[in-house]
Amino acid sequence: MDGEKIDRWIVEVFIGSHASAPEEIVLDLDATDDPIHGNQEGRFYHGYYGNYCYLPLYIFSGEHLLGARLRRSNIDGADGTVEELKRIVGQIRRAWPEVRIVLRADSGFCRDELLSWCEEEANRIDYVMGLAKNVRLTKEIADEMKSAEAQFKETGKPARVFKDFRYQTRESWARERRVVGKAEFMEKGANPRFVVTSLAPERMAARCLYEDFYCARGDMENRIKEQQLDMFADRTSAATMRANQLRLYLSSVAYMLMHALRRMGLKDTDLERAQCQTMRLKLLKIGAQIRITVRNIWISLAGGYPYAEAFAAVICNLQAFPLRC
Repeated sequence: MDGEKIDRWIVEVFIGSHASAPEEIVLDLDATDDPIHGNQEGRFYHGYYGNYCYLPLYIFSGEHLLGARLRRSNIDGADGTVEELKRIVGQIRRAWPEVRIVLRADSGFCRDELLSWCEEEANRIDYVMGLAKNVRLTKEIADEMKSAEAQFKETGKPARVFKDFRYQTRESWARERRVVGKAEFMEKGANPRFVVTSLAPERMAARCLYEDFYCARGDMENRIKEQQLDMFADRTSAATMRANQLRLYLSSVAYMLMHALRRMGLKDTDLERAQCQTMRLKLLKIGAQIRITVRNIWISLAGGYPYAEAFAAVICNLQAFPLRC
């Protein structure tokens, strides 16, 4: 296994899936637990997840997988992120020098090292990241929270009021940054949330930044679930970290193949938004008779197969794409 070549190839597939350079891409970052049940190398107990596990780092752009790195769980969730992004962003920028890049992640990645790296002139990367609430932040939106509470009492429906302000931590941040606070009051009470961003207010207002852009990162969790549950990324039962990283690569490639099938084969069908498990059950795990002749491969499906039309459409769509050697 040559891990560096595999990492480069994964990004090459993402770049090759675009007919032309996009104006902007969003890179979603997230970490998740990968429970282990033996004495594998790198075995540690994680207090938040409450089990012995690995803590793999995933990087997606929409439904495209760009990176999957197996890590020990006795680390900060953001550890190693800058190194992974240097590699991925550098490769993307060599192909698309002018593309705008925005990082999106939850508060587990809100670290000054990562934010400062994005802000460097040589990198030119914007970010929108969750920011863990504290007493100072909650106090900053106290008036907005009172307004949201008043609206809730008047209408009986959850109310949100946003505030755009500048903020700097007392010790951990090297500079002041833009923060958007969401003062929300619901039946269960106050629900304050915060995000930090490098995007200017003129480009994206507070409500749009939080509701339309930041909250959309939740779709990445579905992609991780697809890989872990449907493509068996959690089968990391080998003895060494290297062997388990290889298993993670294999499940990553399986996900990429399924995503390619969804993107190219299922286009304009009823299954074009289907998850990997649905595609496996309805298109791949089916009974058929296969006959190979000199000139053709014949696939005979059962007459009662309910997705015969979708299956035929997949074949036609895939045949429309030229083979690449």
